[in-house]
Order: sequence, then structure tokens, then C-alpha cells
Amino acid sequence: MLDLVLAILHHLTILSLAGLLAAELVLVKPGVSGAGLKTLGLADAGYGATAGLILVVGFSRVFLGAKGSAFYLENPVFWAKIAAFAVVGVLSAWPTIAILKWRKQAKADPAFAPSAEEVSKVRRMLILELLVFALIPVFAAAMARGYGL
Repeated sequence: MLDLVLAILHHLTILSLAGLLAAELVLVKPGVSGAGLKTLGLADAGYGATAGLILVVGFSRVFLGAKGSAFYLENPVFWAKIAAFAVVGVLSAWPTIAILKWRKQAKADPAFAPSAEEVSKVRRMLILELLVFALIPVFAAAMARGYGL
């Protein structure tokens, strides 16, 4: 039963992360300001918290799940999946820093809105995150079917 619960939680958190990343992409648009920046900050904080939860649940699956840790730790496809997740994490730092900076500026000046150039840069990074993120279920599906063993 534990394996089932961990699998369900893992899938739900991964889907949540994808949703939050998509929400950020929708919210980061020219003219975003005020309440939009606050919502964006909340989405980004949720994104970070969800990513942390994914790590906890995912590694719980590795060490407490039915397949056993050897199934994962000896599989290069598992490590490719982990690498893709790590790259997404690294890529997410830049938008997070920009969003924090924007929110700080908006607190000092309620009329603040990031420039179109800044918005464009953050949107490009979010799109790159989504593209790398798409590799994660590809690797997961391959691993679940025994590739890499």
C-alpha cells in the first residue's frame, strides 16, 4: 500500500509542478504589476515548495518503494531523469530572482511594472524550463518499462 500511496503522491506533485510552471508562464506578461505580481510571487513560491515535495516523495519511492533502491540507483535512465529535474531547478533560479526583484520594486512603487525586455527574458527561461521538464516523463516512462537496466 505504501508503494501505491507514494506513486500517487509523486504523480500528483509532478502534475502540480507542471501546472504551476504553466501558470507562471501565463502570469509573466507585459504590463504585469500590482496584484498580478503578488499572484506570480505566490505561484513561484508554490512551485519551489512543490519541487521540494517532489524530491521528498520521489526519494521515498526510491528507498521505501516496492521496486527497491537498486532498480533506480543502478539505472542510467533514472539518473537522466534526475539530471533533467536538476536542470529545471537551476533554470528556475533566474525567474525566481527576477520575480523577487519585481515584487520588491512593486512594494516601493505600486505603479511598477517590469520592462518588456525583462518580461521577455523571464518568459524565454520559463519556456526553456518547460521544454526540459518535458523530458522527465519521457525518462520516467522509459524507466518504468525497464530501459536502462
